[in-house]
Amino acid sequence: MKRAAIQRRVPRSWPARAHGLSLLEVMIALVLGLLVVAAAIGIFASNKATFRSTDSLGIVQETARTSFELMARDMREAAGNPCVNNLPIANVVVTNATSWWSNFTDWGATTRGYGATETFPSLSFGTGEGQRISGTEALQLISGDNNVSTISAHNTAGGVFTVNRNDHGIAAGDLVLVCNSRQAAVFQASAVNGANITYAASGSPGNCSINLGLVGVGEACSTRAPFEFAAPNSVLVRLNASRWYIANNPNGRPSLYHTRLSGGGVSNEEVAEGVSAMSVTYLMRTGVEYVPPATVGGNWANVIAARIALTLDGQPNTGTGGTPLQRQTIHVVSLRNRNL
Repeated sequence: MKRAAIQRRVPRSWPARAHGLSLLEVMIALVLGLLVVAAAIGIFASNKATFRSTDSLGIVQETARTSFELMARDMREAAGNPCVNNLPIANVVVTNATSWWSNFTDWGATTRGYGATETFPSLSFGTGEGQRISGTEALQLISGDNNVSTISAHNTAGGVFTVNRNDHGIAAGDLVLVCNSRQAAVFQASAVNGANITYAASGSPGNCSINLGLVGVGEACSTRAPFEFAAPNSVLVRLNASRWYIANNPNGRPSLYHTRLSGGGVSNEEVAEGVSAMSVTYLMRTGVEYVPPATVGGNWANVIAARIALTLDGQPNTGTGGTPLQRQTIHVVSLRNRNL
């Protein structure tokens, strides 16, 4: 009796009753979770867009730096030669429709701008790869190289120059500039053997004569008289010729292109993707403001500086409303060989 009473006083340990989540609680939890996920996705998308815009802006800045650095280097050297800029030139290189770099006979033509509707010789407007885009301006520059060699001997009868070094940087097919205090001459090297540079009346486009004397107005190349560039008061360099313009690249995007003379032919090189327009204005020696190519007319010999404006496009879908980020940058270059 006593044991039974004791047992009745000991409370039994029953398991607690389990309670589940109600449907309302589950729905609230789902809504809160969706809000957190949506906020995270929004932050991620915003950061991604910011990164793309920043990256695109960085590409635009790098494109501007590369474009202006290379163009400015070419422009500063324009009209440069190891003698003086007012020498008469005997140019014996055969002129044809494709040799745009062979027909200059004075240093005034070594800098030449082309307006938005002016066509390049041998390069038409178009939308294909490497074709100049309509409505964009262009630039053509010619100069002598900095690697100057002194002439040791000139065989006028055989058309051979001997210079004082083998590392003159000239190869067969290159255009060559030779000058002294009296005149300059431009010819195409047909063969190079060490210090000997031969120029024959053949090749592509070749030379019309091996005589490097000047001719009168309207006279044929065959009527040139021999002219000796005597040692040691004559020097010789490779001639540089280049063109800058806007064209579509293989991806269909506008780019800055550079055409340069190489071995008697030309090579077209893409310099920077995303350059969609170029506009160049020029400062004349007696001018007070920069003017377009049409205003310069045929007076290119008096251009002393250029103001280059490039329109640069970033990567697609990186700007407002999905359009590309676009910036315009301006750079002013002095033609130092015209300001000496």
